[in-house]
Amino acid sequence: MSSNPSFDARPKAGVGDSFRSWWNAQSRPMQWLFGVPFILLIALLPILNVPVLTTVGTNFGGVMAQFGMYALIAIGLNVVVGQAGLLDLGYVGFYAVGAYTVALLTSPNSPWNQTGPGGWLSSDWAWLACLPIAICITALSGLLLGSPTLRLRGDYLAIVTLGFGEIVRLLADNLEEITGGGRGLSQVAYPRFGTTEEFPLGVFSAGNVGKTLNSGVWWYWLSIVLIIIVLLFVGNLERSRVGRAWVAIREDEDAAEIMGVPTFKFKLWAFTIGAAIGGLSGALYAGQVQFVVPTNFNVVNSVLFLCAVVLGGQGNKLGVILGAFIIVYLPNFFLGRTEILGIPIDGDSIAEYKYFFFGLALMVLMIFRPQGLLPVRQKLLTYGRELFVAARRRQHDEANAPVEVTK
Repeated sequence: MSSNPSFDARPKAGVGDSFRSWWNAQSRPMQWLFGVPFILLIALLPILNVPVLTTVGTNFGGVMAQFGMYALIAIGLNVVVGQAGLLDLGYVGFYAVGAYTVALLTSPNSPWNQTGPGGWLSSDWAWLACLPIAICITALSGLLLGSPTLRLRGDYLAIVTLGFGEIVRLLADNLEEITGGGRGLSQVAYPRFGTTEEFPLGVFSAGNVGKTLNSGVWWYWLSIVLIIIVLLFVGNLERSRVGRAWVAIREDEDAAEIMGVPTFKFKLWAFTIGAAIGGLSGALYAGQVQFVVPTNFNVVNSVLFLCAVVLGGQGNKLGVILGAFIIVYLPNFFLGRTEILGIPIDGDSIAEYKYFFFGLALMVLMIFRPQGLLPVRQKLLTYGRELFVAARRRQHDEANAPVEVTK
């Protein structure tokens, strides 16, 4: 190893970069060979009931099902905020549109119910049939909202999106003849799968409250499948021209526009795709809870979704999934607990202050680690490190090369 101080002072790759370099060096079949067992382990967590992770005051399978739903929301919001750099404070509006699309088409309390006599939806497959409809309608709402508003930037765009989220909630609360108002819409359709004598309504029914394979576990498994599909879709976009345009817009929109990037078009793409993923998560919520009410789509939840993205790391898909897990798991971890490591605590009271603790965590994070827990790797900086190392090595070799004496 060289003793040249300038050569030894080159930038060092951290553990994260080393792991990414090793992972990227593997072929796609090898990546799947390593990834599938890890995914299976994550999927089996509610069944294994690991003592350190298992919740006490609530069913762990239900907690993981909620985490799967929040993870989808975080991935969709990450496209808008983390990839394209658009501050969206009303993302809960897309979440509500997806949930109400399924509820309006399948709830017996809805005037637009299509599962009853004369309807065109089968009672067994109504939820699955409504899933693409909810995605399309939510994507259309994102397109309609983004077309006139995405010319705004920063705080102005945040205020507009915040207003959109509140408008959706107020419409759902006041259109009583259609949405049921404050009463909500009940008996929303869900997948009728695994019907047996023990579970005549299927394993996805809220009545499946078994200790091991309850409805929460089945919804968690379904959300894992949807998360993998969405991650593959979003990952391919990130590696394409669209993803590069999003990064350019996020870093400096004016510079990107000067360099010929059609910024409005790609921002609209990000808004529409993010809205579609939000509609998917809303449809998942409607089927899982089987009851949709406007109070669940308030601005506090919208900020909580944004908190998951910022906490995990904007622009990093795995980071925002980690952020979603923290947001969902930590309050449920304390519920019902009376001690931790022999120290007596009041877990229920701690869980009630979750918004205070999340706000405090964000303040500390913004001071000491503003990029989040799992920051996105900037490929430009990575390539810059490689060029720096190559340049230093060449400089060192030239300095130590023997000098030829010419006669």
